[in-house]
Amino acid sequence: IRSARPRDFANLRDALEQLPRLNTAVQSILEQQFSPLLNDLNAQIGEYPDLHKLLTRAIIDTPPVVIRDGGVIAPGYDAELDELRSLKENAGQYLIDLETRERQRTGINTLKVNYNRVHGYYIEVSKTQADNVPQDYTRRQTLKGAERYITPELKRFEDKVLSASERALAREKALYEALFDHLSDYLPALQDSADAIAELDALTNLAERADTLNLCEPALVDTPGMQVKDGRHLVVEQVISDAFIPNDVRLDEARRMLIITGPNMGGKSTYMRQVALITLLAHIGSYVPAASATIGPFDRIFTRIGASDDLAGGRSTFMVEMTETANILHNATQYSLVLMDEVGRGTSTFDGLSLAWACAEQLARSVKAFTLFATHYFELTVLPDTLDNVANVHLDAVEHEKGIVFMHAVKEGPANQSYGLQVAALAGGPDNVIAKAKDKLRQLENNSSRESSVMVNPGESKITHGAQSSGQLQERPHKQPQEQPQEQPGQQYSLFLPEVEYVMVESPAVEKLKDLDIDNLTPRQALQQLYELKELIQ
Repeated sequence: IRSARPRDFANLRDALEQLPRLNTAVQSILEQQFSPLLNDLNAQIGEYPDLHKLLTRAIIDTPPVVIRDGGVIAPGYDAELDELRSLKENAGQYLIDLETRERQRTGINTLKVNYNRVHGYYIEVSKTQADNVPQDYTRRQTLKGAERYITPELKRFEDKVLSASERALAREKALYEALFDHLSDYLPALQDSADAIAELDALTNLAERADTLNLCEPALVDTPGMQVKDGRHLVVEQVISDAFIPNDVRLDEARRMLIITGPNMGGKSTYMRQVALITLLAHIGSYVPAASATIGPFDRIFTRIGASDDLAGGRSTFMVEMTETANILHNATQYSLVLMDEVGRGTSTFDGLSLAWACAEQLARSVKAFTLFATHYFELTVLPDTLDNVANVHLDAVEHEKGIVFMHAVKEGPANQSYGLQVAALAGGPDNVIAKAKDKLRQLENNSSRESSVMVNPGESKITHGAQSSGQLQERPHKQPQEQPQEQPGQQYSLFLPEVEYVMVESPAVEKLKDLDIDNLTPRQALQQLYELKELIQ
């Protein structure tokens, strides 16, 4: 308590003044609808009229920040302090009155009462009038044309005035410390009152927000999971100019993980965050932003969202991401809510996809936490085929007049594309850059759907890329070197040793691969074809 500053005393005084009004307001509510909690809080808050009266008398209305220079204790609180302050503030008038009285007593009209830092207060008389000074005058200094004197009365006044400032400050600090001693008896009760006021303030705020923002009372149940109808994100809906699009969420034993796909800026992160906020609000006893909500028990909320590095700690963005992911995998339970946003994006495509796949499978199969897993790796959308507790949802977008419109509505099933180039254009990317990106995208898509070839010997058989692992290579004696024709575009000559020539002996898997219409396969169909190819190879 002794760390409190003068303005803390003033704030306490002002707060104590409001307690009777607060208790009256709470009592009126209790008369309308009795609440045990509210009744206990009202009793715990209490009232402190004697303490309020003391602080009102002791502390000025607007005290300084610290006691160091004084000016904190109010006038009229202490007689000794008032006298010391009066001496300091009224010294000038006292000297004027003394000068007038001494002129009348001595008959010396040129008599003056002055002060300097060396000799203090003195009475000055000219040399010609020195013989007329009274006997109680004691000479203090002789000048060329004047004499300076001191009297017993002036000496007493000097002693008081010169020490009045120091004594006033010392007295004020002593009175301030005495207030601490007096308040220490009230400290436990004041702390309980402050806790009750803080709890009442939090409940009042939650009630006001629930009424103003049209929140609903959640149903808290013992069954794990959650069912939310028309859920909203409280912060986002307050800052956007358009109407917020509400979305449902269902997590239960059959849907412990939702693989969330969709375009950038489509609303995946907002959707995930609103689920976490609704869960958190429900567990602190608040109403939630939804039309209806049924919330089961959750022990913790884990998040892996956003991209940031720790340069001072020597950790890259990807290292921070992996550290947070590792913490989730080690500590999440079947009662946890986990948000995973774009895991694996900080490294190469294959590494990132592999890590994202393994993390998702671990969370769904072993940890069994309720998980929202947002990703741009569409390969993950086949997880529901092998895991019964995983489902796909997506946020859609529509291309319109060379632009893109985000629907922000969550739908069942996986998304069909990411609209990355459209978002780049929307962000203001230069037209020539977007055009080059589209050309490169078409080239990459064509390359991925066309079999690349490796020449063994011009005019001989070729090894088809993608079938090397399924075919069988047979060795035969090397023929005499023939004149090599000009290299044709798209050809890549063999990297095998020149002494040995390899010829492809095609397997059933190669025949099946040739007949595949890759461009028209869905991710799920592609995965099924891979399983069938693997069986043919084995």
